[in-house]
Amino acid sequence: MPITAIAINCTLKSSSGEDSSTDRMIGVLADAFKQHDVELAEVLRIVDHDVKPGVTSDEGKGDAWPALRKKILAHDILIFGGPVWMGQIGSVAKRVLERMDAFLGETDNVGRMPSYGKVAVAAIVGNEDGAHFSTAQLFQSLNDTGWTIPAAAACYWVGEAMGSTDFKELDAVPDKVSQTAAMVAGNAAHLAKLLKAEPYPGQHASLAARRAAKVATASPPPQRACSAG
Repeated sequence: MPITAIAINCTLKSSSGEDSSTDRMIGVLADAFKQHDVELAEVLRIVDHDVKPGVTSDEGKGDAWPALRKKILAHDILIFGGPVWMGQIGSVAKRVLERMDAFLGETDNVGRMPSYGKVAVAAIVGNEDGAHFSTAQLFQSLNDTGWTIPAAAACYWVGEAMGSTDFKELDAVPDKVSQTAAMVAGNAAHLAKLLKAEPYPGQHASLAARRAAKVATASPPPQRACSAG
């Protein structure tokens, strides 16, 4: 049962023929996922597309989100990449999360959002503190919109505050980053395989199963003795 992944790069910079630091971190995770037979299908740089502001899955003429949404949901694992700005996740990432808010109203007949059974991990970079706060923002929002977050789900690097060296400019990936990427990929691939083999049952299905189990295990009602007439 093959598992596939897709990445979104929420850098604030449009493509210019030069990779961003977020691209490099996504690449570190992509290499780690290969060790678990998970191929990264595509990296979507969000600012290269006209993603309209809003909280629906289609904000009308010219909105690029419907096509991006379709691509994202076609895969089992989402690598959500983005930079730290002003100590928090950047504005492009926030726009993506706002568009995913529509998932709450797009449930199937057992209450499952389109993202149910799909795994999300984070790739965060920056030149200031805020990686933990950014992942906290990201994971809470992704969990709210139906994504499943594995253990050790964030791979990040932050340089010296107000420093001039970016992650993409490092001569080598730090050992700790590589070790973390390996853990993130292993946990995410494992979880995605489990969920693909046995999806979440959904609220109504779970309730029906509990009721059936309760009926099956219930003690029979006591028998009333009949008195002779």
